[in-house]
Amino acid sequence: MPGPGHNLGPSMDDGRAWRVHAWSKARAARPEARLPVEIVRMRKRRAAELGLDYRTYASVRSYSGRDISGLLFSSNALGLFATHQRLPDAVADRLRALHQCRRIALLHPPLDPVALADRLESLDRLYRAPRLLGSWPAMRDAMARVQDGLPAAALVLIGAAPLERDWAGAGRLGGYLDAARYFGAHPGLLSGA
Repeated sequence: MPGPGHNLGPSMDDGRAWRVHAWSKARAARPEARLPVEIVRMRKRRAAELGLDYRTYASVRSYSGRDISGLLFSSNALGLFATHQRLPDAVADRLRALHQCRRIALLHPPLDPVALADRLESLDRLYRAPRLLGSWPAMRDAMARVQDGLPAAALVLIGAAPLERDWAGAGRLGGYLDAARYFGAHPGLLSGA
């Protein structure tokens, strides 16, 4: 443990330049650093199918080690609230445009997955969302139930409330994206809301 006044910066011990050089060479030698052009094109097409930019897709894929098989959307991210239980038109269109991916909604109370099943046909599955201030084990168990047979690392959570990010960590999901980043604006502000 460093003593008082230490800024926790990098070590300035002898050999630092060599360690930086070795780290840079190892990073450049990674297989992802030199992907064939065909693989990059294929991954760009996959990113477009998922409604993601390539950089975000590549980042999630690199972090999780898997392709994205499903997107989990919180009801906040979808613009669904107790007073507004219909998807904004732009959000519904965006969901229908997704290919080769499960679309799963996590609905906050008082929204009921059974009651909304007919209204949310652009989603594959509807589940009750974990409690925002729930315990870590409770969030983990809730996220395990909504995986729908997919590996956790193959799922990406799209949320709009700050505490929803914890669900991705508790469920060991492949990643988390803010709804504004995914949809381009908060769904409640999109046309048709």
